[in-house]
Amino acid sequence: MSKIQWTNVTWNPVTGCTKISPGCKNCYAEKMALRLKAMGQAHYANGFKVTLHEDALDRPLHWKKPRMIFVNSMSDLFHEHVSDEFVFEVFRTMGHCPRHTFQVLTKRPGRMVSIVSKMRTNTPTTLPNVWLGVSVENTDYLSRIDILRKINAAVRFISFEPLLEDVGEINLSGIHWVIIGGESGPGARPFNIDWARNIIRQCRGQKVAVFMKQVGSHPIGWDMDQSNFVRAKLKSRKGGDPSEWPLDLRIREYPRVEK
Repeated sequence: MSKIQWTNVTWNPVTGCTKISPGCKNCYAEKMALRLKAMGQAHYANGFKVTLHEDALDRPLHWKKPRMIFVNSMSDLFHEHVSDEFVFEVFRTMGHCPRHTFQVLTKRPGRMVSIVSKMRTNTPTTLPNVWLGVSVENTDYLSRIDILRKINAAVRFISFEPLLEDVGEINLSGIHWVIIGGESGPGARPFNIDWARNIIRQCRGQKVAVFMKQVGSHPIGWDMDQSNFVRAKLKSRKGGDPSEWPLDLRIREYPRVEK
């Protein structure tokens, strides 16, 4: 089972990635991949170099109980080093597992649009059990949302994690779900809880489901007197325990999906 609060389990037919934006700076997947390589894990023999694992393609077929599955938590399915044919195979597997829900998240929405446009009719992308999303860490990458809107998907979602600044006003038309999270781990950058409040307010106004994942390892803003921000001292190492948060942040919703 996964420790990621918004999913049940992860599936990694691809491992490894390369950094393309500020949200990648303290990549947890890179650190974990190098740790697993040191432990002798076969799928991580190449460390964090992009590697395709054909032996993992059919894994969800063997999971009989319905699960919510995060695809490529240790990579990006739409990385330029992942062939079109391999992406097609991943979608074929998802199409053969209607009992599961697959969550695909990318920082490369342009490649996602390109791949979707090339899909053959026997490799449908508009599957009711496949959710497609983009990561947005600051205002410089809000354009990823505009690209996501071009894709026909059962659920389109945004992960504002790690959220690095206030993203201001957001157009959430065509978006079904939003995830919010602060950065965790060594060197975690500050996360002002008012940034989350701004997004939650807009989700409420635009009727979008919102999931507050964590406040990260360096949350600020609890004791605020106009200008003085104080770092919160939490027991949860990643700031993932809602019982430690202000009441208005304790929101964990999922999108409503038409069957």
